[in-house]
Amino acid sequence: MLSFAKDIKPLFRPKDVEAMKPLGLDLSSYEDVRSSAEAILSRLEDGSMPCDGRWQKASVDEFRQWIQDGKRP
Repeated sequence: MLSFAKDIKPLFRPKDVEAMKPLGLDLSSYEDVRSSAEAILSRLEDGSMPCDGRWQKASVDEFRQWIQDGKRP
C-alpha cells in the first residue's frame, strides 16, 4: 500500500510546496494533503497543477491509488 511519507510527499517539488503555502495549502503536510486530496487530484488530472506542467500519468495514477487505498500517512 502507498503511504504519504514514502510515496506521495516526494512527488511534490520544493517549489510546489512553497508556491502553495501562501494559498493556505502545505503540500509537505500529511494533514493538509489528506484533507484536500480530491481537489488536488482534480487539478492534477486537468493539468492545472502544478502550474508549470503536468505530472506524468504514472504519478497521477499513484496519487489516485493513494486516495483509493485510504490516504495512509
